[in-house]
Amino acid sequence: MKHANVAFFVPMVGCPHRCSFCDQNSITGESGVPTPEEVDATLKKAARELHGFREKTEVGFFGGSFTMIPRELMCSLLEPAAKWVRRGAFSGIRLSTRPDAIDEDVLELLKSYGVTSIELGAQSSDDAVLEKNRRGHSFEDTKRAAALIKAAGFSLGLQMMTGLPGSSREKDIRTAVDFISLSPDTMRIYPALVLKNTPMAKWYEAGEYTPQTVDEAAALCAELLDVFEMYKINVIRLGLHSERSLEESLVAGPYHPAFREICESLRFRKKLAPLIGRLPKGAYLLKVAPSDVSKCVGQHRSNAEYWSSLGFDVKVEADGAIAPGGFEIMAEGMG
Repeated sequence: MKHANVAFFVPMVGCPHRCSFCDQNSITGESGVPTPEEVDATLKKAARELHGFREKTEVGFFGGSFTMIPRELMCSLLEPAAKWVRRGAFSGIRLSTRPDAIDEDVLELLKSYGVTSIELGAQSSDDAVLEKNRRGHSFEDTKRAAALIKAAGFSLGLQMMTGLPGSSREKDIRTAVDFISLSPDTMRIYPALVLKNTPMAKWYEAGEYTPQTVDEAAALCAELLDVFEMYKINVIRLGLHSERSLEESLVAGPYHPAFREICESLRFRKKLAPLIGRLPKGAYLLKVAPSDVSKCVGQHRSNAEYWSSLGFDVKVEADGAIAPGGFEIMAEGMG
């Protein structure tokens, strides 16, 4: 079992800003704030179902600016979560918030409730991009908050958005490099989407903003995955979860329910390209780890079709003796 969250969403509560891309209800599929009783009941049920996986499961509060909601409400939601963490049902509490909503007093309070991981919706390191998208904070705020979080002993997560209005491929790569310098433990990468009833939708309809295509976003994000992997930073999410409300609100942009799989397929294609390019055209057997078969074949057989267009008939086979990320290739019939 991979790391998991029992997640609660607290959308559009406490945040003083309306960012260009923000329609939290569509993104999260939620329209209201959970009650403490609902949090407690959900965690009680999850504790039974996830028995034996406490080390891999956190309670998560996402969807808004959690440390900006009224203090009484924040504590009332943290209390049942802390109760179940103290009982050993979960490993800790993870939450997301804004870089300008972190200070030493807030961190001390969060620690008293058993919070272990804090994610910052930093989005970009380019101040002009942040201002264009009405974020209301600067990269300096992100650096300050990240340093406080690390110094207080929390796990630090950063969230970035690619393809924002005013950004570019070069600025997005620069953001990744700048975020790496803050030593995050985890990353989430979200290609910017145009949703109904947002400032970005108005810019799109007026012809003032052109979102990335799925192919453009995937090519960039595949490269970003390579960069973060190089620095051993775990990208725990790439692209938004598939939600009916999100799909109904989507106007334009690089949304795909299997976006990460597309990116991983591109990474495998890139890894194999130098070797396949040196081989004579023909039929080959490619052996990979069982967990890598779908990445190697590609989303809807995109890699297989790509190699075929170049004159290579590549058959992919799972081999438990090969480590994830590794591969063996040979002329078909020689294995």
